[in-house]
Amino acid sequence: MDNTDQMIRDCVARSTNRAELWINLLRSANARHVVEVGVLKGEFASTILRECAFISKYYMIDPWRHLDDWNKPANREDEYHEKCFLTAKQNTDFAGERRIILRGKTTEVVDTIPLNDLDVAYLDGDHTLRGITIDVIGLEPRVREGGWIGGDDFHSSIWQHSTAFEPTLVFPFSVYFAEAIGARIYGLPYNQFLMVKSAVKEFKFVDLTGRFSDVGLKGQFHPDRFLKQKMAEAFPWVRKAAKRMVAKGTRE
Repeated sequence: MDNTDQMIRDCVARSTNRAELWINLLRSANARHVVEVGVLKGEFASTILRECAFISKYYMIDPWRHLDDWNKPANREDEYHEKCFLTAKQNTDFAGERRIILRGKTTEVVDTIPLNDLDVAYLDGDHTLRGITIDVIGLEPRVREGGWIGGDDFHSSIWQHSTAFEPTLVFPFSVYFAEAIGARIYGLPYNQFLMVKSAVKEFKFVDLTGRFSDVGLKGQFHPDRFLKQKMAEAFPWVRKAAKRMVAKGTRE
């Protein structure tokens, strides 16, 4: 585990954005079999497949359709998702022999992936509590011992979008799940996380960002915090003005 820990820290130190971070991580792990959940237009998949030629099997999971029970900004009309699907396919056609497109929700297609087959599972789909629960629990048995479960939208605030949408609960649910199975989990820059699946049960939350001091939800739902969120949504100019004042004070 110590070697893995240092490898992850080294990858973070060498990275300047999300894609670069995962390219470095996948290279360091020499990952051969990878799944990405939540592909949309395939931009991330295209970057990974181009830069990581050693990946021999890249599963792409996405419903590419409107979902009646998903309250997030990306849940648009079927026509939009059909265009996204065609774009994702076009963006990854160069790696057609290495990609495996699984069009459907995780619950609909996950059994296509053999148990213990994956080196890395990257989750960037439904970030609600329901969605991250389904994705993590559904994919974990497909990840080999020593493999990784990681993903995007690991925000310290559950109000990633606005109070009009379901909260984003990648954090802290992923931390709770890691504790349940005795895994080490890392909070990474660029709102990423990485969980190490190991036979050695040693739960630890390693925050490499300094933004996750509280893994509880009480503070997230505190009336004062919720009211501030609603005020910021109702009067966005106040937040912008505050940011300008802070920036001005920093320069001075």
